[in-house]
Amino acid sequence: MSKWVKQSILVSLVLAMSVALVACGGDKANDKASATAGADGGKGKSVQLLNVSYDPTRELYESYNKAFATYWEREKGQKVTIQQSHGGSGKQARAVIDGLEADVVTLALGYDIDSVQESGLINEGWQQKYEHNSSPYTSTIVFLVRKGNPKGIKDWDDLIKDGVEVITPNPQTSGGARWNYLAAWSYALHHNNNDEAKAQEFVKQLFEHVPVLDSGARGATTTFVERGLGDVLLAWENEAWLAVKELGPDKFDIIYPSESILAEPPVAVVDKIVDKKGTREVAEAYLKYLYTEEGQTIAAENYYRPTLDSVKEKFKDQFPDIKLYTIDEVFGGWTVAQPKHFNDGGIFSQIYVPK
Repeated sequence: MSKWVKQSILVSLVLAMSVALVACGGDKANDKASATAGADGGKGKSVQLLNVSYDPTRELYESYNKAFATYWEREKGQKVTIQQSHGGSGKQARAVIDGLEADVVTLALGYDIDSVQESGLINEGWQQKYEHNSSPYTSTIVFLVRKGNPKGIKDWDDLIKDGVEVITPNPQTSGGARWNYLAAWSYALHHNNNDEAKAQEFVKQLFEHVPVLDSGARGATTTFVERGLGDVLLAWENEAWLAVKELGPDKFDIIYPSESILAEPPVAVVDKIVDKKGTREVAEAYLKYLYTEEGQTIAAENYYRPTLDSVKEKFKDQFPDIKLYTIDEVFGGWTVAQPKHFNDGGIFSQIYVPK
């Protein structure tokens, strides 16, 4: 059993236990956390945060949490431990709304944090609180293929050729999958004189080549690399590089298409929870530190594209320069894209027929 499969099982169990605690007696656990963190305004001997994130950030935050804990103890003399919870971005947002007491959320797209805001847990204006629309790092969508690229996949058009099977998670539960879908749509739009009907037909054909929809990005990666299903995985850039690093460059190749989308995963403090637990100061510092030289370097080392110029320059050879479109440029932002494409009755539910 690989490290990734073990992690997926472990994280699922932790998340299930966390939700169960909230539902069946979580108040005691929450009271205990509050007492630890909030007895003297969050400056006690130790403090604990919960970072609810999406699938492919496990390795990033495992490294980052250690660095932040060292920084915080050096600066404030206070020990901090950070628990991680990972899953499909939409499901993670739902878990927080339903009672999972996250101090911070670091999700795959702004719409999922907006949904937590609408529940009253996050204050309005969260996306203007930190630089770059509260997205300390970015990513994009690339193709992971089997070594030697036996199906000759070079660009989006190759995904709808006869005999090609595409692996991607479900856009209705996975933030990464929504980026996959939008990247394919924008490519088709740009190559068909902005004809939306042709873009829709292209994406419909693409999903006819998908044999199974996993609920999250890490599950889709496991389906491709462990179960051996499919010819190409639509993946976050960092997820593709981690797969090569974990399983060996002799098994997979990464293909950069001619264009893709600029994925901007944002972060936010869960205001109602940190005020209840007395953890606001450390939670805000935890997110702000992502923008520092050390935080940005850790992001780059985990194959996320840094936003700090000095770190971008240091890692420029690691990130090929391809044309990247933003969701605002092509789709008018998440407030337009989400209901049009991914809500019940939206275009995805009209074009996708489960096998």
